[in-house]
Amino acid sequence: MNTMNFLLSESAATSTNEEVTNIVNSMKGYLPKIIDFGVNVIIALLILFVGKIIIKWLLKICNKFFEKTKVEISIRRFLNSLIKVALYVILIIIICDRVGINTASFIAVLGTLGLTVGLALQGSLSNFAGGVLILVLKPFKVGDYIVDNGTGCEGKVDRIDLFYTKIITVDNRAIFIPNGTLSNSAITNNTEFDIRRVDIEFGIAYASDIDKAKEIIFNIAKADEKALEEKEISVFVSRLDPSQVTITLRVWCNTDYYWDVKARVTEAVKKELDANNIEIPFNQLQVHIAK
Repeated sequence: MNTMNFLLSESAATSTNEEVTNIVNSMKGYLPKIIDFGVNVIIALLILFVGKIIIKWLLKICNKFFEKTKVEISIRRFLNSLIKVALYVILIIIICDRVGINTASFIAVLGTLGLTVGLALQGSLSNFAGGVLILVLKPFKVGDYIVDNGTGCEGKVDRIDLFYTKIITVDNRAIFIPNGTLSNSAITNNTEFDIRRVDIEFGIAYASDIDKAKEIIFNIAKADEKALEEKEISVFVSRLDPSQVTITLRVWCNTDYYWDVKARVTEAVKKELDANNIEIPFNQLQVHIAK
């Protein structure tokens, strides 16, 4: 009986030794892979550390470039965030590839996701691109009086956002124009320059004294307090219309006084022409009643 127990114990010990041997052999097979994985993890951590330093350095360079080119603060912050996200995505892909993770499917998913979002936000992306162009190229700025020749909207620019531009009309209404529309339209900037020419047309009858009318118009324009003395004042016959002789006045003033000068000179010329019996013709309708 004792002999049998001894044989069973010896058999169990032999089996255990074989299992341990198999485990050790298996570990020996996996050991190079484990060591290789550990080395890759350490290298990945080093890449992460160095990559973060490089990203911070690149962001500082981009920020200095934006400041030097005087990019608007709103678009500067957005571009900094966009560049930061893009750089970190690249860094993560490099790290994943280093530790043996297949990045091809990951990149494919990102591309598909980007395409889907782009199609869904096509209009918004167009407005965003237009906002970037406006803020970078600066065809107008806050405070300018612009006319959108595409939509006919005009007013003073109150705010330029990444997607919309807000303008205030002369009767104090707010209009929000998509930047995509503005970037693809012809924009007239009435306040781009400090001075502006005022063009006013006056019509007088064919029987009236042209020279006298031109003298009156010239003297009134010259006497206006906001007219620029260093700029030439022009008064000339511009057209011979069916019912009137059209005389054009051209006088320069500071852009801020454009509407004041135009209104003041127009009213003064009307009163002076009336005082000198120079007729300003208007459309008349003759009705004959048959008896």
